[in-house]
Amino acid sequence: MPLVRTALMIEGQEGVTWQQWVALAQTAEQAGIEALFRSDHYSTVTGRSGGSLDAWTTLAGLAAVTERLRLGTLVSPATFRHPSLLARAVATVDHISGGRAELGMGAGWMEQEHRAFGFPFPPYEERAALLAEQIEIVHRQWTEDRFTFHGDDYELFNCEALPKPVQRPHPPLLVGGKGRRRTLEVAARWADEYNAFHVEPEFFRDLRRRLDEALAAAGREPGSVRLSLMTPLDGWTAELQREYEAAGVERVFLQHLDHEDLGAVERLGRDLG
Repeated sequence: MPLVRTALMIEGQEGVTWQQWVALAQTAEQAGIEALFRSDHYSTVTGRSGGSLDAWTTLAGLAAVTERLRLGTLVSPATFRHPSLLARAVATVDHISGGRAELGMGAGWMEQEHRAFGFPFPPYEERAALLAEQIEIVHRQWTEDRFTFHGDDYELFNCEALPKPVQRPHPPLLVGGKGRRRTLEVAARWADEYNAFHVEPEFFRDLRRRLDEALAAAGREPGSVRLSLMTPLDGWTAELQREYEAAGVERVFLQHLDHEDLGAVERLGRDLG
């Protein structure tokens, strides 16, 4: 039995309609796929028209029309939402779904999108610092009865965020990045999983070593943060899966770019079965 878990990844900013979202989610669930993740963008990456429904609002709707499928973002940029709002949105999806929500977080990367919608886009080091504060606030809102936070970008006073998520100790937290020191430090302190996009197996061998060093420095057990890959569904093979599994990857997010093609989702389910 393969050790690598598999999730379907949909680029929601490429004109995916609500009807198509429902069809994708229900087909994935019927096919036995464990999880459906979506991007968190408002502008197209490929040049398609049609726009994007909001990520967490979409996932809340899908939570109500599915029963087993896990749901999450890959990834929500730290630049888009206040962390208190983000934590509550995920907790809401976790309640609607009965404990099936996961949150992927990242520093954000598409400058044009930020300019188009009025989101600040500071240099990377500032975005990484923003991510560090956000993930701590999200984690503490989910797990602490009441807390106060004083940071460079956020201040919360005597915060009691209720209700807590259904999942205990909290919904899984994923950090997406390119293996830079700052995102590894953030993941080592707060995350359950680190995801990288379209990199070779050797990247993960080096990433495992550096992440374990960061985990030890943070006082956590080496190996306690999982490694995962996002890569196109088209071209994914059993041989590639074995190579990435040998490199330490524990989950793969298969990026399905033709959101009208439900047959590919069904075939993926059959292959996994």
